[in-house]
Amino acid sequence: MSSSKARGQYAKGAERREQIIQTATDVFATEGFEGTALKRVAELVGVKEATLFHYFKGKQELLTAVLTERDKRSLAATGQSDIGLNHMPAIAERNRSEPGLTTLYAVASATANDPGHDSHAYFQERYSVIVREVSADIARRQEAGEVRTDVAAIPLARLVVAAFDGLQLQWLYDKDVDMAEGLRQLTNILLAPGASAPAGGAEDDGGAADAGDSAGAGAPGL
Repeated sequence: MSSSKARGQYAKGAERREQIIQTATDVFATEGFEGTALKRVAELVGVKEATLFHYFKGKQELLTAVLTERDKRSLAATGQSDIGLNHMPAIAERNRSEPGLTTLYAVASATANDPGHDSHAYFQERYSVIVREVSADIARRQEAGEVRTDVAAIPLARLVVAAFDGLQLQWLYDKDVDMAEGLRQLTNILLAPGASAPAGGAEDDGGAADAGDSAGAGAPGL
């Protein structure tokens, strides 16, 4: 086989793989990822269901590719290259409009903690990037006096990310949960410049708490 022919076949394979990812992302967003979803993807792409996995090692690799595409689309919708505090409510609203992908994310994240899981590296990298970008935004705001400075940027970023995931999980069980508004309220309360932790731990009218009541006195008032 000539090198030019091989390159042509590789390009066609890469193009078909991308088509499958884009189609699966669209289908999973509204129809979910279980049941007949893969059959529907195959029909739209114009191949047999089994042919989908000529382009992926297995179902989990396809699902991870879909999650990666979901992240790309969410970031593109913000119009920015990095995720900041202001973008998170809008991302939450987008997730609400794509329940199938949001469910896929929750299911995959709950099972991918095993280093041998096909999605483990994806989630590990995703959390690392998000915490880094959100903490960078918080640090800039701290320098500008917009955000509390008694807690470092990275721990604050981790709390915000944890709240995002927690609100999203609650929403999966109760669609009345307003993820976007919850995130706005959290950032207003948690990050407000005046929301500093007590310097001396638990105290009563200026007096030190007794030893039996002060086990948690060193924890910041978050």
